[in-house]
Amino acid sequence: MGSSSSSYAPKTIYLDVDGKVQKVVFSRHCSPCDIKELLCTSSNIPRTTAIMMVDPEGALVSMDPTMPTNSPNSLYKIVPLSTGQLGEKEDMFQNVLSQVAEQFSRAFRINELKTEVTNRLAMLEKRVELEGLKVVEIEKCKNDLKKLRDEMASRGGARVNCPCKYNFDDGKKVTPRRDVPNYPKYTLSQETVEALKKPTFDVWHWEHNEMLSCLEYMYHDLGLVKEFNMNPITLKRWLLAIQENYRNNPFHNFRHCFCVSQMMYGMINLCNLQEKLTLTDMGILMTAAVCHDLDHPGYNNTYQINARTELAVRYNDISPLENHHCAVAFQILSLPECNIFANVDLEAFKQIRQAIITLILATDMARHGEILDSFKQKVDNFDFTNEEHVTCLKMVMIKCCDISNEVRPTEVAEPWVDCLLEEYFMQSDREKSEGLPVAPFMDRDKVTKPTAQIGFIKFVLIPMFETVMKLFPQIEEIMVQPLRDSRDHYEELKQIDDAMTEGSSFVIKLRKDL
Repeated sequence: MGSSSSSYAPKTIYLDVDGKVQKVVFSRHCSPCDIKELLCTSSNIPRTTAIMMVDPEGALVSMDPTMPTNSPNSLYKIVPLSTGQLGEKEDMFQNVLSQVAEQFSRAFRINELKTEVTNRLAMLEKRVELEGLKVVEIEKCKNDLKKLRDEMASRGGARVNCPCKYNFDDGKKVTPRRDVPNYPKYTLSQETVEALKKPTFDVWHWEHNEMLSCLEYMYHDLGLVKEFNMNPITLKRWLLAIQENYRNNPFHNFRHCFCVSQMMYGMINLCNLQEKLTLTDMGILMTAAVCHDLDHPGYNNTYQINARTELAVRYNDISPLENHHCAVAFQILSLPECNIFANVDLEAFKQIRQAIITLILATDMARHGEILDSFKQKVDNFDFTNEEHVTCLKMVMIKCCDISNEVRPTEVAEPWVDCLLEEYFMQSDREKSEGLPVAPFMDRDKVTKPTAQIGFIKFVLIPMFETVMKLFPQIEEIMVQPLRDSRDHYEELKQIDDAMTEGSSFVIKLRKDL
């Protein structure tokens, strides 16, 4: 540290004390009390006396170490203050304080501000109270609605509120239309009517409203509306509710529903089932086809079970998706405005319900071998009067319709392969990200369109359709031969792919050798 003696130099002032010049020296660290005591001692003034220091002009000088240094020619004077003077100064000070306080009060309107703040707080408290009352009322309304639904369910013997919605991202809710549906009534041309009965029908040329009209036509044409005494408006509402409860998946969507239902309608006509089965059986076949993939999330049973989803837990890993499709189907039918079987007696409805559930559960491909083997045992001595035989046939028929895309012309069938692979890749990508097992036929890094289709057509489709052909030989030309052609088509594509892969490998090896 450097020396700064000048900053600690004592301060000297000169005072006029009774006409005599007094020199006072004090340190810069003296307090005002020390200075006052010193001055009082020097001036023979009692210590209790209030004093002030003035310069030659009579101006008040601060009595602390910061006071300016003077000279013998410019003396400070010490002036004692009388009690009266002190009182006057005190009054003056109080007066000044009052004026300042009044000015501040006027400037900031403190009282008005306090009143305004109080009023606003009161208003906010009232709003909070009202909002609280609204919440209470809303909860009361919800409870009343729940009681009403429970009462309706107990009276009608049907469950209205089914907690079976899939708990994935953005699960849709059943939202039936309560008004008269406004989709236009299409008058189908004779050409369209005839095309609907054939597997060659092009399902890609139709909008949703047109598909709804086609489904409506099928129910009327097969005599199902008359057989079950359906209200035509109820049929419309039911079909709309069905459409609204298919998700916008790449493959398992409402167009797939229509595709399967149209193929079922086509097989009924092609195989002349009107002459062999009852109208109730045909109603079961058509309704199961329409409902078979309701609210499909786009991720198959393997994913549900491996990921331990809510559906897998609920249905104990046993066909979780198919059980869910059934639950949603009967949730919709439990609503009076959508119940196309409302005029069927209770005992008949129980049988219809059980039959529809049996068919939808049969679409689980995990049961494919079991169901096909059972049908093979019956087909050579098939008896249309045997209920067990007929049930097995209906199970095989819905399976055929569910996976029948390759029966259709190539330009109709091939886009479905792209849609299915897109859905498969979505699942396999998710399985990889979640550390779950990935099936090779769903892995975008391993599967191609030909490899995906050849095995499926050769070992699943052709054997099943050829077995059905034993009972209905008329399907060979229209349904079985297209499958054989499709198999040959994809085998040719695979040969081209293999040749290109081999050529690419040869070129790479040649470049390395060079």
